[in-house]
Amino acid sequence: QVQLVESGGGLVQAGGSLRLSCAASGSIFSVNSMGWYRQAPGKQRELVAGITSGGITNYADSVKGRFTISRDKNTVYLQMNNLKPEDTAVYYCYYRAPRTGSPPYWGQGTQVTVSS
Repeated sequence: QVQLVESGGGLVQAGGSLRLSCAASGSIFSVNSMGWYRQAPGKQRELVAGITSGGITNYADSVKGRFTISRDKNTVYLQMNNLKPEDTAVYYCYYRAPRTGSPPYWGQGTQVTVSS
């Protein structure tokens, strides 16, 4: 079992910044990936950014150049700059370790609201 605890999020004006954090604990496998998905009302959940245990990152096109994902051991961070109203969503942290055969784990979700 893996537990994910998210923090950060909130209400910010367009052009502002927020930082999300997600700490993983429990049975952490050395080879893994962590990151963030988001889901806006009436829309499907979409990948925002991910980072592997080796430091390889990937981003959704819509956030490239504005969001930066990083990690320190088993804690992942998402620095979000120049936020736009379309970034408004519930952001979910995930942890994956495919080699273990286990399904991904999810955080409880944190609301990010960007006002225009």
